Amino acid sequence: MNKRISLIFALILVFSLNLQVFAVSYKFTFNDQKPKKGYLHVSKNTIYGQNSDYGYDLNTIQNGKDAFFFSVDLPEGNYKVKLKLGNKDAATNVTVKSESRRLMLQNIPTLKGKFVTKEIAVNIRNTKLGENDSVRIKTREIGKLNWDNKLTLEFNGGNPSLAELEITSADILTVFLAGNSTVVDQDSEPWSGWGQLLPRFLNSKVAVANYAESGEAGNTFIRSKRFAKILTQMKKGDYLFIEFGHNDMKQTGVNSGAFKSYKISLETMIEETRKKGGIPILVTPMHRRRFDDKGKVINTLEDFPDAVRQTGKEHNVMVVDLNELSRTLYEAWGPDESIKAFVHYPAGTFPGQEKALADNTHFNSFGGYQICKCVLRGLMDNGSPLKKYFVKDFKGFDPAKPDRFSDFKLPPTPFSSTEKPDGN
Repeated sequence: MNKRISLIFALILVFSLNLQVFAVSYKFTFNDQKPKKGYLHVSKNTIYGQNSDYGYDLNTIQNGKDAFFFSVDLPEGNYKVKLKLGNKDAATNVTVKSESRRLMLQNIPTLKGKFVTKEIAVNIRNTKLGENDSVRIKTREIGKLNWDNKLTLEFNGGNPSLAELEITSADILTVFLAGNSTVVDQDSEPWSGWGQLLPRFLNSKVAVANYAESGEAGNTFIRSKRFAKILTQMKKGDYLFIEFGHNDMKQTGVNSGAFKSYKISLETMIEETRKKGGIPILVTPMHRRRFDDKGKVINTLEDFPDAVRQTGKEHNVMVVDLNELSRTLYEAWGPDESIKAFVHYPAGTFPGQEKALADNTHFNSFGGYQICKCVLRGLMDNGSPLKKYFVKDFKGFDPAKPDRFSDFKLPPTPFSSTEKPDGN
């Protein structure tokens, strides 16, 4: 039986209300692990897209040394992914990312001959809107792992090793993210949005669907049909985080401004989300890295954060005041230490980087991680029900006492880019 037929048999068809619903269940064993009954075996020769609908991807294999990727064709939706990590011949330390560098598991150690089982929840999607329409993605998004019909997992760290993998479709809570480059799943090092770090802090009972994109304002997010796509996937009880402002403030025209088109866009997303039974959460835009001569943050966002706060009060919507949280965070670091959280790197740090990178808007992974913790703190301060989904090792966060850069350990994805995100 070839691999394509095997995958077809792995699909369990469920019929309900005369509609055909696909409940997916796959089980894989890897490399020299003895194949088990009901499992599909993945050898070093199982290459995704060449001889199989699943297998090693992006020119990598599991070799006991380097990062590797595994992909499998799947319909869009939420999935529970169970991972058996470890190696019978060596100790390991594994970090798992999904799709476009969403952090799922961080630095999971195993001893030689020992294995640990972890479960994560992953959302995958495509651009389709019905039969004849689609999301209007940008040219730079074509080929992005977030917008395809497959699940891609990255295994990284010290001797990353995967023994078994189970994937099952899951009807679970979804947290949708609408935002710009400060939120987006950035594809390449050293860039990072806070949204791609969020899955690391939530348990497998909730999936994060990050629809944010670089350069987007509230109204362009709606116009490009990204918001419409969210609504097609949203269920009653799901959440939508809304964070814009950096690009909205650059717009010109009669209807532009914090209390005009910007506020209207926020209100549109609030109203339509509630019609679907979803729960909107507003997030004020975080500060850019700019200080006065006394080490205090300079507000470059004008009255856009105030527009978010006002909209929250008027419509009884929870507001995570990331603007104030980031002020506290940046001032705790100060002008010099804060550079370590942003994309500031001398020429030659990354392959093909001929010029220095000095970006005071966009974060690296450490910065995105700290901003994500600020968002979690904001949820805690608001008493959000989402607190019950926080992972056990998150003990809270005080932005006045941020984590030390020297303590941050996250293996970089083996892809980098010197191209700045849209909207810089």
